[in-house]
Amino acid sequence: MPSHRVVRVRWIEDGVAAATLRAGVARIQEELGVSPDFPPEVEEAAARAAKEPRLPDLDRTDLPFLTIDPPGARDLDQALHIERAGSGYVVHYAIADVAAFVRPGDPVDLEAGRRGETLYGADSQVPLHPPVLSQDAASLLPGQVRPALLWTITLDAEGARTDVVVERARIRSTAQLSYAQAQAAIEDGSAAETLRLLAEVGPLRLAREADRGGVSLPLPDQEVEVVGEQWRLDFRRQLPVEEWNAQISLLTGFSAAALMLHAEVGLLRTLPAPDPRDVRRLHRTAHALEVAWPAELVFPDFVRTLDPERPTHAAMLVACTRLLRGAGYAAFDGVLPAEPQHAALASEYAHVTAPLRRLGDRYAGEVCVALCAGTPVPDWVRTALPGLPGILQRSAQRAAQYERAVFDLVEAGVLHTRVGEEFLAVVIDVDDRDPRRGEVTVEDPAIEARVSAETDLTLGAEVRVRLAVADPDRRTVEFVLA
Repeated sequence: MPSHRVVRVRWIEDGVAAATLRAGVARIQEELGVSPDFPPEVEEAAARAAKEPRLPDLDRTDLPFLTIDPPGARDLDQALHIERAGSGYVVHYAIADVAAFVRPGDPVDLEAGRRGETLYGADSQVPLHPPVLSQDAASLLPGQVRPALLWTITLDAEGARTDVVVERARIRSTAQLSYAQAQAAIEDGSAAETLRLLAEVGPLRLAREADRGGVSLPLPDQEVEVVGEQWRLDFRRQLPVEEWNAQISLLTGFSAAALMLHAEVGLLRTLPAPDPRDVRRLHRTAHALEVAWPAELVFPDFVRTLDPERPTHAAMLVACTRLLRGAGYAAFDGVLPAEPQHAALASEYAHVTAPLRRLGDRYAGEVCVALCAGTPVPDWVRTALPGLPGILQRSAQRAAQYERAVFDLVEAGVLHTRVGEEFLAVVIDVDDRDPRRGEVTVEDPAIEARVSAETDLTLGAEVRVRLAVADPDRRTVEFVLA
């Protein structure tokens, strides 16, 4: 599964750095024409909807669901319960039911169509839906009865899917855990049954991913610590429970795609096969970085040999993201898409597990509920399908711009007091048009930035660089070879 890094913030104390970060994020939002605020009519419609959810008849509050998310998260899309079934497993995966609150064509629906997805950056977000829904009434918060799309997926002893059904149900989460809390509970033996079984199912699904030829890039998150006038930046490696939890989401997306392809109606997340020229270039990058890539080792298996804590391997992972570009959406109704696969996942796949944060998930989820119930796909879904890929592609491009700008802001803020200092770095990219320019990764602090030199740069070379520019206002960091 293609991954991307996320900037998370730990506020140690308020001060100049915190004010600078918030002001910088506000400027980014203004430049991109996005805002965390909603028009009054949208807020009013959301407040009314929050008081009148359409609760389904099916009651599954007997299942002790739990959620696993970053600390402090409020927009909780997914709740998990796993139980044994003979030698296999039954996975219950509850997904927030946005359609229980949002009606087609109402102000909240129209605004969501304009936004496309939630934008994340530092401690700020530009939500897809008003917080009264996305962080409260529709969110699967612990101790609250919520409407949900309940996926019930049966697995055999090897983790292969044998059956799937999705239906509307009332559910109640019993615990909200951070990744660190979930991992600690698994390791110290205090975990609830769902977590213990996740530690069995997750590795089984990862093994199936490897057998299938799928790939996940273990890119670490960046975590910025804000203290008074100082910013500190570190890489945070994913915990095993994060990978296992992601496998449950992928399992649900594969199940959704299978349902929709069988019925010849739906919305897929797609990725074309990489261009052979890009693969050859990646082999040259590995050679330059002195990272072993035997000729007989295919790309997904090669990625699994990389350790993101080793600088040259981390640089290699960044380079690998080039093969995962070009993701899109394919909507279909009666005629199957010509290229339905997601190349990185080596399977057909659909986004259905984050409807509070992604517009398309609501529509794909509605298709699957109708198919399992044996009822017609709603007209409002079928009418919207042809236009959804364009809407979602534009919102994804905006999200990428937003995330990149926040990265640049944070990195400039971390370094702005250190202009003139020298750092050890590794050249991770060389400009094809001007080999005197490229990018380096610095180990301490955890920075990637542009570099220039008077002579040609050598990919993979360990170099000493001097910080020439670190300007939070312009979100610019530049190094020169020392």
